[in-house]
Amino acid sequence: MAAAVITLIIRATVIDFFYIGSASMETTLNPGDGLLVNRLAYTNSEIQRGDVIIFDGRGSFLPYKSPNIVDSLAWALRLAGNDSVYVKRVIGVGGDTVECCGPDGKLSLNGVPLDEPYLFAGDKPSEQKFSVEIPRGRLWVMGDRRSVSEDSRALLGAPGGGLVSVDRVLGKVTDVIWPLDRKHAVDGQ
Repeated sequence: MAAAVITLIIRATVIDFFYIGSASMETTLNPGDGLLVNRLAYTNSEIQRGDVIIFDGRGSFLPYKSPNIVDSLAWALRLAGNDSVYVKRVIGVGGDTVECCGPDGKLSLNGVPLDEPYLFAGDKPSEQKFSVEIPRGRLWVMGDRRSVSEDSRALLGAPGGGLVSVDRVLGKVTDVIWPLDRKHAVDGQ
């Protein structure tokens, strides 16, 4: 019993494990990949552009489902499912402007074309045109396989505008640890 409690506490506060269920982050992360997530990554540092993060989408990606303490505690203790948890790449942070797309077909970040070597082969940076100024404390996130990713673009105009609050970030994806033949570090670009 004590080992189970210690495991739950560690997973809720230090390091956690998640499975990928969608193709929105291919080929960086594939469906079925097991991810190691550092829950302490942002304790003493800022979230960086290019980081792959796990976040609770309630209040942003699920704009009509507000976070509450009971649901959050049940999820942390693994007494409830995690259908409100998402994995995406941070494209812009508070103070940034992200636009799509310039004459070169690329996203621009603060007016500079963005090089995105992680994009799924054959995908465009975005089929949807947009220009977003990101307020402090918020993040603009997108999947690496843009053609199938429902990300910040999908909620433009909705409450929250698809911007993720930094306080909803659960941690930074550091490694793919399963299956063993896909084991690799996940680096921000």
